[in-house]
Parts: sequence; structure tokens; C-alpha cells
Amino acid sequence: MSEPPLLALRGIRHRLAERALLDGAELGIGRGERLCLVGRNGAGKSTLMRILAGSVEADHGERFAQPGARVAYLPQEPDFAGFRTVAEYVAQGLPDGADAGDYRVASILDELRLAPDLDPGPLSGGEARRAALARTLVGQPDVLLLDEPTNHLDLPTIEWLEEKLSTWRGGYVLVSHDRRLLSRLARAVLWLDRGIVRRFEGAYDGFDAWAEDILVREETERHKLDRLIEAETAWSRKSIRARRTRNEGRMRRLVELRQVRKSDVGRIGQVEMAAASSGQSGALAIEARGIAKRFGERVIVEDFSTRIRRGHRVGLIGPNGAGKTTLLRMLTGELAPDGGWVKMGASVLPVVIDQRRSQLDPARTPWETLADRNDHIVVRGHPTHVMTYMRQFLFRDEQARQLVGTLSGGERNRLLLAKALAADSNLLVLDEPTNDLDADTLDLLQETIADYDGTVLLVSHDRDFLDRVVTSTIAVEGDGRVVEYPGGYSDYLLQRPPPAETRPSAEAKRPASMPSSTSVDRRLRKLSYKQQRELDDLPARMEALQREMVALNEKLASRSLYTADPKAFAAATARLGAAQAELSAAEETWLELEGLREALAS
Repeated sequence: MSEPPLLALRGIRHRLAERALLDGAELGIGRGERLCLVGRNGAGKSTLMRILAGSVEADHGERFAQPGARVAYLPQEPDFAGFRTVAEYVAQGLPDGADAGDYRVASILDELRLAPDLDPGPLSGGEARRAALARTLVGQPDVLLLDEPTNHLDLPTIEWLEEKLSTWRGGYVLVSHDRRLLSRLARAVLWLDRGIVRRFEGAYDGFDAWAEDILVREETERHKLDRLIEAETAWSRKSIRARRTRNEGRMRRLVELRQVRKSDVGRIGQVEMAAASSGQSGALAIEARGIAKRFGERVIVEDFSTRIRRGHRVGLIGPNGAGKTTLLRMLTGELAPDGGWVKMGASVLPVVIDQRRSQLDPARTPWETLADRNDHIVVRGHPTHVMTYMRQFLFRDEQARQLVGTLSGGERNRLLLAKALAADSNLLVLDEPTNDLDADTLDLLQETIADYDGTVLLVSHDRDFLDRVVTSTIAVEGDGRVVEYPGGYSDYLLQRPPPAETRPSAEAKRPASMPSSTSVDRRLRKLSYKQQRELDDLPARMEALQREMVALNEKLASRSLYTADPKAFAAATARLGAAQAELSAAEETWLELEGLREALAS
């Protein structure tokens, strides 16, 4: 920086219980700088932000703020105690002692769609976050310290905040799990790692390669360090690096799934599925047709249909209050629709991870949460030592006996994820799972979902995460309108229609040969002769393939086959793979034809 920083820390040391959280941390924030602060969950990012804000005093070191520089801090959990209205709370962010009637308060609340006379006590998570943002921004401070500003925000508000910060004249530091936000806004990265802060002079997109290079260099020098430090650092860093090298294969797999999903969106049919093998659902996980829901005069969902098959990963997006959770509850059978019907597939076993973390007891330890008083936990049918399982979710060994209430928000989310995924399930329901998570844990969550062999329903406002994970996106747009699009959030942006006042009628635009998205062309009253014959022949063909696969598996189970006849072993292996592919294709074709037959008959 060419001029003195507006805000700086020097030689900051700070302990949390017996752990040295910060160990000589130093940083400076200059005028107009756009910085992001990254680091593992539990590394001390929120503590460092509170020390920067002056709300926590470090054990050792110096905090410097230029005289007259105005600093505003957005904490993860706002405190509304003592304020009768949202306007009173927001007015505290003004530097000149103005009251709640000031025009600046009214202006920022109008931008954030909040009524000034609301009681701040019972606000929802999204409303509370918007009020806290209003208080932080209203005084136009010289330095903004924003700790997870997008938590609980809907996509329109995130995009508003992104635009606001892109033209902000002051400097700011962002702590966020939202990669898309950081990629657009950050011009330098502060990396909090093992108590110290390193600075990367470049955009966030270049940070991973830079940090990876540092870790590789450290690894070559680490052989002189003791095994305790090696267990604390080398294992986790290697794990992160391995996940990143596997991401390309997972993205290819995701693209393939999206191609399959693209053919399903808008094609509705009623299919009865038989139970699959033990522990798995049938090929159809959830089917909904013509569902509707209203509360009084307010229409939440009107005439929405979908078919979700085993292995699909479906994202639900929309503004806060539009009805995402209501739709999710209907799709999972928790809430009955007012009209239409929802049918769950055979042997569906759901597990739900809610954003309130209501399944965690803050007075218990992570060990007790996962395994009670046992040493092992059964993870989807396989006994695993609780410490081994916790390490898979990036917990340190000493954290096993901490109270859950002392964990960071991201660590509690990680523990909840570990607890839920240990249970037998084939339907994973995730409501805002990315809140408070760091980039490394997001990689872990992405890997977990990619490896999950069941169906996933995901409510999220994290645009990058949606792009990386989901195969289709259900947009809850308000006033009862719900539309499903193949692909992730970026695909949704490309496919969504222009505003109603500027677009022609969808029916007028549709070619004569193209069926409606919500009904089947009534000129077709039955399947063609070829389609009907294929539908009749498919069950016998699928049964034959299943018998062949059983025989091939028995043949390959012989210990002597590979030694006695390597060519026969290779041929049997190749044929088993081909038979599996043929069976999958046959099942897909049967589903399509049976669905079309049912739709034509209705």
C-alpha cells in the first residue's frame, strides 16, 4: 500500500481456552481495498474480524485505526436487544447520532425491502440479516468488515449486495463461503492459516493455485517436524489437494447426469416402481403431478409437476418467503398439497439436514453426538471408529471431547452433516447446507454429494455450489409460479424467460410439433405400434439382463479364473459392464414409454 492503512493489526496473539488461535497475525486495510479473508472453519476468522472491529481485545499485539476513519462491522449473529423497531436498530449505524426518522435509514430499508416499524425480535433469518446489513452500510463507513454477509440471504438480495459492494468507495474485508461473490469482488486474499495471515495479491480465482504451491513447498520441508504437527497439517492439506484433483471427473459425471435430466424436465407420467435391492430406492424417487398450495389468499404453488429419479440432484431456488420450504415439505411427504398428488418411490429412506441445526445438543460432545458412549459408529451399514469418521469431516482429534456449543458455526454444520450421512438413507434433503462453511468444507460437501448413491434435494442460495452439484433447478418464483430447468444456476439464468411484459406467449412461440410442458398433445391418443411393442418386450429383456449379470458375477467371484484364463476374466468383466449399461438404458426407456402411456390414458 502506498499510503498508511486505515486499519491494521500487528503481532496479534490470541488464545481460545488452551488453543493458540492467532499467533503473530498481521494485516492492513488501505483506502478502497477489496479483500477477502479465508481459512479453515475454526481457524479464527470471526475472532480476527472482531479484533479488527475493536469489539474483542487481543491477548497481545496492536490494533491501529487512523483517526477519523469510520469502521462498521457485520457480525454473524446480530444483537437486537434494546431496540423497539428495525429503524431504531439501523439508525445506530449513522455516525452523526441521527435518529430513526433520518432519510438515510428509510432509503437503505427500502432498498432491502424491510418495513422500518418492524419489531426486530421475531425477524426471520433472512430479515435479520438484511437489517444487520442496513445498519452496517447506512453510514457509508470507510472500512466494512463483513462476516458471512450472504448467510440466510436469498439470491435477489445477494445480487443486490454484490452490486452495492462493486461500486463501494471505501475498503472492505469479506468472510464468505460464496465463491461467486468472492470471485467478483475480491482483489486480494488474506489467508488465515495456523495463526498467521498470508496475503495473496490477486483475484480470488488465483488463490487456490498460490496456496497449493505454498503447501507443496512446506511439505518438502516438513520432514524435520514432529508427527503431531504433521497430523495437524499435512493430512488435511493432502486431503484437500486430492479432492481438487478428483473434481474434473466429478464434473464430467455431473454433465452426463444433466444431459439425462434435461430429457426429463417437463415430461410427466405416472409410474409405479418395484422395490430395488436392499438399501436402495426404486428408479423413481419422487413424482408430483399438478400440486397446488395456498395459505389464505396467498398462492404458494399452483399446478406444478415433476419426476425425480434415483441419483438426481435437484436444487430449489427463489426469494425468501416465496415458498421453497413449503414445496420441499410437499415433495418429501411432510405436507399434503391442496390439489394434485405426490408419490414417493419404493423404499425411499429420507434424511433431513435443516439450517437451524436443531438435531445438535450444545451440551454434548461431537463424540457423544455421533456415537453416544460407543467407540464405533455404524456408517451406512459399516462399523467405523468415531475418530476415523470425524477426521473424514476435517475435525481435529482434540475436538472430539469439546462441547458442541464451543464449535464454530461451520464446524457445527460439518458435525450435523457427519451425523446425518451416517444413517441409512437414499434421499438426502439439505436446507441451506453451505451456511458458515469454508471453501475446504464446501469441497468436502461437494465430494460427499457426488459420491452419494441416492437422490438429493437441495435448497441453496450459493450460485457456485448449485452449478457444481445439481442436475436440475426448480425455481420458486412467487405468486404460485414454479418452473423446473435442467442444469445449475448458470443454466437457469440462460433458460429463464424475459419479463412477462416483454415476452410473447409461450404457447404462441412453441412449434406445432412440440408438446406442451404441462400436458401431452391430445391428438395422440395411444402409443405407436413400435412404441407399444418395445414397451411389451422390455420387461423380459431386463429380466434376462439381470440373470446374465448374476451369472457373470458368480463367474468373476471364482479365485482361479484370473490365473487360469486371463482372457476369459477380461471378457467377463467387459461383458458385465456392457450388461449393466444395457440394463440402465432399458430401464430408462421403459420409464419413458410407461410414463407416456399413462399420460395419454389420463
